[in-house]
Amino acid sequence: MYPWHKPTPPTPDRPEQPAETVTALARRYRLEVDMVPTGSATAPRWTLVPGITEFTPTAEPTIQDVSTYDTDGWAEQAKTMLTWQIEMTLAHRAHPRTGQFNGAQEFLRRAALAFGAASYVHVRFYDRFGAQDAHEGSALVTWEPEGGGPDEVDTISVTLSGSGPLVPIANPAGVVTLRPNTEPTFAGDDDGPEVPGVAG
Repeated sequence: MYPWHKPTPPTPDRPEQPAETVTALARRYRLEVDMVPTGSATAPRWTLVPGITEFTPTAEPTIQDVSTYDTDGWAEQAKTMLTWQIEMTLAHRAHPRTGQFNGAQEFLRRAALAFGAASYVHVRFYDRFGAQDAHEGSALVTWEPEGGGPDEVDTISVTLSGSGPLVPIANPAGVVTLRPNTEPTFAGDDDGPEVPGVAG
């Protein structure tokens, strides 16, 4: 907002205007996978999943009709279950010298081919700029290479199908503070560190 553009004071007929005038970007999400096998008592070893080009987290409800004669002809409904899912597209990453595929992406691929405990992955995703939008949970993996012609890059469609709750967590990126005319910086670091995961 320019300094000469002063907000109009709210009145009963004119509600206060929101201060949040910047549109968030789709690339704000960061995904990490716990590389410790499911069921292990070891502390999580969170590792960035790089190469995300699309990311869509959803939580779909199951709605049941609970209408009775007492609702006077109006339908009444109840939410009985939630199912969460992440659909994403990955650029398949490989080491520039060895050609070995990225370890976090390989962890997802191997889980997609496994059964039992090895088929589940522990993941968390959050706003990389520090907004309070962060969750973690356990999921099954679907790994589908998209293929293509000789001029195409190798991309993978990945679906994480939640098993159990999607739990809100404190954002691992920390709290963002804004300095005048600067990029976002994180609380506790006076040098303004690189925003986590931007290179991913």
